[in-house]
Amino acid sequence: MRSYLVRRLLAIIPTLLAVSVAIFLLLHAAPGGPMAVYANNPNVDPEDLKRLEASLGLHDPYPVQYVKWLGAMLTGNWGISYKYARPVGGILGDRLLATVQLVLASLVIASVVAIPVGVLGATTRPVTQRVIGSLSMLGVSIPTFWLGIVVLLIFSVRLRVLPSGGMATIGADFALTDRLWHLVGPAVVLATLEIAGWSRYLRSMLLEAMRQDYIQTARAKGLSEARVILLHALRNALLPLITLLGLQGGRLVGGAMITETVFSWPGMGRLLVESLAARDYPVLMASFMLMAVLVLAGNLAADLTYAVGDPRIRLD
Repeated sequence: MRSYLVRRLLAIIPTLLAVSVAIFLLLHAAPGGPMAVYANNPNVDPEDLKRLEASLGLHDPYPVQYVKWLGAMLTGNWGISYKYARPVGGILGDRLLATVQLVLASLVIASVVAIPVGVLGATTRPVTQRVIGSLSMLGVSIPTFWLGIVVLLIFSVRLRVLPSGGMATIGADFALTDRLWHLVGPAVVLATLEIAGWSRYLRSMLLEAMRQDYIQTARAKGLSEARVILLHALRNALLPLITLLGLQGGRLVGGAMITETVFSWPGMGRLLVESLAARDYPVLMASFMLMAVLVLAGNLAADLTYAVGDPRIRLD
């Protein structure tokens, strides 16, 4: 296990280097450049703009800019945001914390709902299975932005039982109940797609597990059907889902962009939208690199979790 972990960590280094090159080239190849927002402002003196570009090293060749940026990233100097005039590291820390709260809440909701639905879809009568399958397909097909708007219209505008956006009530003191109240809407919307996908995935894994010989042996021993399903079939069917959880966690950090924008949730997704509109290159490059690290870390965590949960898997 230790040697496998070391090899995987070493393999992450060239992957991150390749990702950093791709991020740098794609952002700098975009039309307009980092100073486009200032260049289009008639109140900005062209001479001041040139001096600003020179101070930021934007006149250097791309390889020189990349090496400087990568060296600064490795030393913890992620630059200053053009839009917020703050260190990028502090901005990402605040926004990542908000996104992690949202993602964890959505993962909990998705797990609590998807597991019982998946079990019902695999063990109930055909009519119930078809209903659950149809609802799952509907959940997968619903666009996130549309569902978010519908939730806002019904529960915030009409019924007024949920806040219309944000992370806390403006002007109110910090209260856990207030934070949770604001978290409900975006977490449910973000979890809906995962519930639909996970329940279908778990159903197929359960159906496959219930055809195995050890399930027939458990039934032959006189165990009740509930014990056979919950203690034997479900235990083995959950292993791939646990792996999927590790993979989805990193993806949801970036995938929460639409949900955070609809609900004005101050997380990484909304930060990306704002930074793209403002061409805030330091924030964009650091954000994409951070997401790449999270995805790779999620992949590694998923592999390790699967190996711990299934003794048959050997990580040599």
